[in-house]
Amino acid sequence: MNSKRNILIVGGGTAGWLTAAYLAKFFDIKDQQHLSITVLESPDIGIIGVGEGTFPTIRNTLKFLGIDEAQFMRQTSATFKQGIRFADWVKTPQNGQHEHYFHPFEAPFYTEGAGLLPYWLLQDELTRLPFAQAVTFQKRVAEAQRAPKRSHEGDFTGPLNYAYHFDSIRLAQVLADRAEALGVRHLKGTVTGVDLDDTGAIAHILTDAHGALTADLYIDCTGFRAELIGKALAAPFHSVRQYLFTNRAITCKIPYDRPDAPLESYTVSTAHEAGWTWDIGLDGMRGIGYVYSSDHTTDDRAEEILRRHIGPKPYEIKTRVIAFEPGYRREQWVKNCVAVGLSAGFMEPLESTGVVLIEVAISMIAEMFPYNGPVDAPAARFNDLMVKRYDNIINFLKLHYALSQRTEPFWRDNADPVSIPERLRELLAQWRYRPPNRYDFVLDLESFAFFNYQYILYGMGFKTDLSGGRSGFPNAAEAERIFARITSFGERATKDLPSHRALIRQIYDQGFSETAA
Repeated sequence: MNSKRNILIVGGGTAGWLTAAYLAKFFDIKDQQHLSITVLESPDIGIIGVGEGTFPTIRNTLKFLGIDEAQFMRQTSATFKQGIRFADWVKTPQNGQHEHYFHPFEAPFYTEGAGLLPYWLLQDELTRLPFAQAVTFQKRVAEAQRAPKRSHEGDFTGPLNYAYHFDSIRLAQVLADRAEALGVRHLKGTVTGVDLDDTGAIAHILTDAHGALTADLYIDCTGFRAELIGKALAAPFHSVRQYLFTNRAITCKIPYDRPDAPLESYTVSTAHEAGWTWDIGLDGMRGIGYVYSSDHTTDDRAEEILRRHIGPKPYEIKTRVIAFEPGYRREQWVKNCVAVGLSAGFMEPLESTGVVLIEVAISMIAEMFPYNGPVDAPAARFNDLMVKRYDNIINFLKLHYALSQRTEPFWRDNADPVSIPERLRELLAQWRYRPPNRYDFVLDLESFAFFNYQYILYGMGFKTDLSGGRSGFPNAAEAERIFARITSFGERATKDLPSHRALIRQIYDQGFSETAA
């Protein structure tokens, strides 16, 4: 590197501080001094969130940053997340009858050859276990309100795959503390203007508290406002509302009825007439929100649905409405500016893709960062990879809606083939005769593996006809033995693993102990 380069991250929150901490750690800025990183955070702009979920990749990120897991959980009111329970997504409830399926984080139990899925598909539909319960015991563990690990298993490890629920405002502070410890400079101030140079790149930004600030690379973490990438550089926003209809959320926080109330270790996603609710259990409260389409309902009706879902409470519930447009920018790196987080794009809260996309973006910025020469040298490659990842996430999210048999207009419109992306339509046609496999997806462009698609497909009753190839799967007896073993493992795990609430309390009070139980 010929000279020191400067990165200016505009905006705090999860996106800004996770970006700062990750890059500071990756480049070892505190000791190497070849790069400086500054975060400009406005004191006047709040952070969106009433409890947020993540994907298991966050564990590797936190471990890389050198953050202690117990301390992180304690400071963010975090709890464990083992997957998502989808209630009433398949059919409209009738006569008080409700159905659900589970999307676990644990991959299906591995076996040689074709795996267990073909043998599950060839079983009697009327007597076989739900797919997620047949191929992994995580569903049973989670629904028994057990934790995915024990206290002696230490940081970021355990017998079952997991992520977290956490308070996003508190997470931002944890990340800010870590970033500053790693050498990141923190400035408080508000952007009042952005000046461009003759090439259309950012020359400097103007602030109320620090005057003009310059950098080699500007990272826009200003959320939906997109102060740099959108307002200053005018990178177009690509809406995907023709595929994903939800564009509003009404949210609230409520306390538990009692301090020792059972604590779920999964997100509860419940379908309603024009969208769905999330229900996230943190240590001291539940974060609940109703995500809906303004084309299919009104804000007043949405609030009515949310309050009905919560049930009567002896206290006032304050709600807040958040409007958003599902979509992303096809150019997220423009000249000397790259967008990370909501300024780059947002689909909807389903499957917790927000933090995942931040992790992906900052990892690529770190790996591609030009130590010399034009700072926008990686822009075309970065944009291409991010666009493909967004498009693949759209397919995965749409899958949840497209297979629903619910009768309300919102759901019927979602099942209309016109609203299903072409690539997903092609895959669904193929999956009628063979299940999803790893060759359907390019790993570096995906946030979800082929088995994630399997959990959604077969949880929602999708039919894959393997009857013509039954003779090609001769190990049915061995498969049945493995299915029985998985059930046995689940029975043992529900006895061996602590309750989720008990483990959370122990972690908060004592941390993890790496001595054997």
